Amino acid sequence: MINALEQLHFIRPWWLLALLPLVWLLWGLYQRHKNSNGWNDAIDAQLLAVQMTAATKQGHGWYLATLATGLLLSVLALAGPAWQQLPQPLEQKRDALVIVLDLSLSMFADDIAPSRLVRARQKITDILRARHEGFTALIAYAGDAHAVSPLTDDTKTIENLLAALSPAMMPALGSNVDEAIELAKTLFENSTINEGRLLLVTDGVDNISSVTRHADVAFPISILGVGTLAGSSIPLDFVNQPGRKLQDNEGDLIIAKLDEARLQTIADITHGSYATLSLDAQDLAAVLPSAGIDEDATVSDRRFDAWADVGPYLVLLLLPLVVFAFRRGALAVVVLCLLPLPSEASLWDDLWQRRDQQALDALTYGEPEVAASLFEDPDWRASAQFRSGNYQSAADHFEGTNTADGYYNLGNSLAHQGQIDAAIAAYARTLELDPEHEDALFNKDLLEQAKQESESDQSENQQQQDNQNSESEQNQEQQSEDQESQESEQQDNADASEQEQQEQQDQQERSDQQEEQSEDQQEQQEQQQPEEATDEQRAAMEQWLRRVPDDPGGLLRRKFEYETKQRLRRGDYRPKAEKIW
Repeated sequence: MINALEQLHFIRPWWLLALLPLVWLLWGLYQRHKNSNGWNDAIDAQLLAVQMTAATKQGHGWYLATLATGLLLSVLALAGPAWQQLPQPLEQKRDALVIVLDLSLSMFADDIAPSRLVRARQKITDILRARHEGFTALIAYAGDAHAVSPLTDDTKTIENLLAALSPAMMPALGSNVDEAIELAKTLFENSTINEGRLLLVTDGVDNISSVTRHADVAFPISILGVGTLAGSSIPLDFVNQPGRKLQDNEGDLIIAKLDEARLQTIADITHGSYATLSLDAQDLAAVLPSAGIDEDATVSDRRFDAWADVGPYLVLLLLPLVVFAFRRGALAVVVLCLLPLPSEASLWDDLWQRRDQQALDALTYGEPEVAASLFEDPDWRASAQFRSGNYQSAADHFEGTNTADGYYNLGNSLAHQGQIDAAIAAYARTLELDPEHEDALFNKDLLEQAKQESESDQSENQQQQDNQNSESEQNQEQQSEDQESQESEQQDNADASEQEQQEQQDQQERSDQQEEQSEDQQEQQEQQQPEEATDEQRAAMEQWLRRVPDDPGGLLRRKFEYETKQRLRRGDYRPKAEKIW
């Protein structure tokens, strides 16, 4: 406190000269209210002295005290009192980082649990969450290189795309790190950035010159090694061959090892640093000492000190004085402050966000019904209706969109309503517009398989029903033959006794009753079998429909395949005869 008083000064001290006319003004007002009153011209001075009460005089005193305090605070606020220095950055660097992720087959090795790929994605996620400033990009490479995300400050989007990356989705096998670094330099050029950093996350580099030829002080290349010195075999689970391991042409088992010495040499030549991936943050501190781990990483070393101006805070003290200066309105202000907010805050939300923004927040927080009522864009509204389970409304909208994605979403909406044939037709229309739409092809095959199984079950049930009907007809024919024989016996024994006739009549009645019971049982079986078949079919169909994906997941795969095909057509890329892992 003593130190603060010693450093107390005013940033704009010339405003303190306003205190001189302020004192003169307040003294004049005091004398005027003390020696005069509005009733002086109408009432005799002696009578007025008796009529004036102490409360009236006290009210004038409070008014002057409030006015004097307010004016004093105003002058002090304009003068800018300060007693604390705050360091301020003189300029801020455009920190740019391109993360280059190796997606060759060796990243499937499990020498570090659960696999090199999983651990690498986890470490990159830590980097993205620690980068609060600057620009970040992500490149994935195998036999060819692809930009997952350009340089951006939206690390959340990169993190969402990172989870989908896998060597199984790469269109070309291999480990073409040279092409990946060339693509990283292109991203820097497109963003007009003259200085940046590259982080290569890999388990090995075959040709040292493919990286060292890009050595540049302005773009140092650091390397984060993934794996162990002992290495591990490469499982082939991703090609539906569980238990098998990758082998070379001679049939020998391939062991992918981490060559730390080679990677350390490459990092030294390219002006970067090397570290082996670890569970803690020591590896990041080594390869990216200022990757966002420290809050001041993107702030330059040149600084100057600025005094913290307290003047604006003194203005806040004027607010209660202004309220009580108009005492008749003070109570109304207090009442308004105590009033509860309306139950529906849509008007309040409209002040800060558009309806589409409010709807997107509702959809993010799991309220699709609210989002459907807020979305103004028809496509987004239909998507929200789909997520809320209102498949019919979603289908009504998607039915009018003549695009591949529109027919794909229409197929999903129809499939969840049980309209299998219509859904298959919608998926077929999607494939006509976009033959490489993997999700539509998968869903179409899935529904066709479900339909075939359902029709097979129906044919089996129909065959069982036909067999039961034929058995029932045979029983009826046998009973009719028995009845005819009984009638012939009755005719031959017409002279039989009345007791025998009575027995024959009783037997005939029992036979009729048996026929009626047989017919009733047959009808009940015919009614129960379709119901049971319908329940089984419905349960099977619901199980199939739960497997229908409603989110397109092949976007990155199709993007990578398209880019590779375009480069092949232009001649910019030629597959190299090198190992595929």
